[in-house]
Amino acid sequence: MSVKIRMTRGGAKKRPYYRIVVADSRSPRDGRFIEKIGSYDPMLPKDRERVQLDVERCKHWLSQGAQPSDRVARFFTQAGLITTWAHGNNPEKAKPKAKAQERLKAEAQKAAEAAAAASENAG
Repeated sequence: MSVKIRMTRGGAKKRPYYRIVVADSRSPRDGRFIEKIGSYDPMLPKDRERVQLDVERCKHWLSQGAQPSDRVARFFTQAGLITTWAHGNNPEKAKPKAKAQERLKAEAQKAAEAAAAASENAG
């Protein structure tokens, strides 16, 4: 059985609250889980404690081979439990699409023409 450490969403609409759980990788996001090992409340201010973890249970599940999700791995790195987390690459999906690229080229061309006209008038 492949085990993941991930977050399940709770809370009301526009008021998220997440539980950090150990679950079978095949179970749905908010479905069945094995054990709750922490929580994350993004609504709290950043200077307060947003993430609560049961450190001993986290260490236990990591030693058993459970794989944390990207966000949970980030929390574990901040808590000093793991050191292997690194920023991911910006995906291709984040790049501007064709129409936006055309618009950017047109704006750059207009700016270049305006700069050329300003240099001719000044000179």
